[in-house]
Amino acid sequence: MAENKMGVQPIPKLLFGMSLPIIISMLVQAMYNVVDSIFVSQISEDALTAVSLVFPVQNLLLAFSIGTAVGMASLLSRNLGEKNFNGVNKAATNGIFLAVISAIIFAILGISLSGTFFATQTNNMAGNRDIIVKYGIEYMDIISACSIFVFLQITFERLLQSTGKAVPSMISQALGAIVNIILDPILIFGYFGLPEMGVAGAAIATVIGQFCGLLLGFIFNCKINKEIKLSFKGFRPHGGTIKSIYAVGAPSIVVQAIGSVMTFGMNKILVPFTSTAATVFGVYFKLNSFVFMPVFGLTNGMIPIAAYNYGARNRDRIIKTYKLSAIAAVIFMLIGLAVFCLFPAQLLGIFNASPDMIAIGTPALRIISLSFAFGGYCIITGCLFQALGNGVYSLWVSLVRQIFILLPSAAILANVFGLDAVWWSFPIAEIFSLVLTTLLLKRIYRLKLKNL
Repeated sequence: MAENKMGVQPIPKLLFGMSLPIIISMLVQAMYNVVDSIFVSQISEDALTAVSLVFPVQNLLLAFSIGTAVGMASLLSRNLGEKNFNGVNKAATNGIFLAVISAIIFAILGISLSGTFFATQTNNMAGNRDIIVKYGIEYMDIISACSIFVFLQITFERLLQSTGKAVPSMISQALGAIVNIILDPILIFGYFGLPEMGVAGAAIATVIGQFCGLLLGFIFNCKINKEIKLSFKGFRPHGGTIKSIYAVGAPSIVVQAIGSVMTFGMNKILVPFTSTAATVFGVYFKLNSFVFMPVFGLTNGMIPIAAYNYGARNRDRIIKTYKLSAIAAVIFMLIGLAVFCLFPAQLLGIFNASPDMIAIGTPALRIISLSFAFGGYCIITGCLFQALGNGVYSLWVSLVRQIFILLPSAAILANVFGLDAVWWSFPIAEIFSLVLTTLLLKRIYRLKLKNL
């Protein structure tokens, strides 16, 4: 079989050729996230708050789906670089199996624990607690019950990306987002003779979009992904393959799950001031997706290239890929920093923001976005750790940044200086992340790349 392009094509052409379609699809995804919240905000600010409070659960769901897919894709790309095609197929089939099992567990737990989750998160809320809880449980139950759609959508996209087929991956992801955007107003407000479903309609539009994305991703993998044979005839879970998937994927899962813990903790800190503060925090995450999604798209191109060339023992291509990715990521983030600092009120206005929301959100967006200055470098370096099989390094950085620095500093600043000071915990935590990431980068270079 001919050498895969990840081992021979010039790095700039390869990296941006693989990343650009994913960046485009992720920007479409970011647009969907924002449009989804824009429509929900037209119901009421309480509805927007409810959807924002569900974010830790959605993030946890994504943590398991993306983390498992990252481990699968990393293992698959390394096997592809080593010309181990039996290992390639085992990585793919076991990855799909793990996605299905995880989705079943999430559906059961999400539905059974939604009431407890909202009771815990809103027990000291300053705002319209009952209606917010009602909206939130409606949204969370639907997202949880249909979680298998997002698990399989992400798995099929990563299978395409891991073999360098970025354009089909972009198309399948973009389809899901576009379907979602189209269905949002129809189901939320009851157009074309359909009943007005409100927040539940937003959730239903989301899962239908995910189903469309997974269906197209499955078709692409069966028809054009010739380096993978998706056959489950006589399939048995392979312990060694599953262990290898989670060796990389488990730290990635924990890294993103830590984000759920952080978001939950921040909401607990914010809601005693006013429910609007939690809404601002949720809106920030919607807006920052336009900044972070291009960087994550870049990492989806970078990881399989670095993993493939690590398997092929080509150090120069790994280093060139990393450096180019880091430069591009920093540029993306600095552009985002400028937009957030210059136009915070205009960004909040997209979400039908009240005067109170603009007053709280304007300093919040400006202060939090200062962390963007360091974020691009840290994200790219963390993904290099994953590509080289050391995802646990990303875990350490995320744990220190979000649990040991960000949340404690936010709680202290809230108690001592008030709401406006809470937002400074983000740039403070990112500085610690910068230092730790650099130290770990030096270590992994010495242990894995220097003598490759």
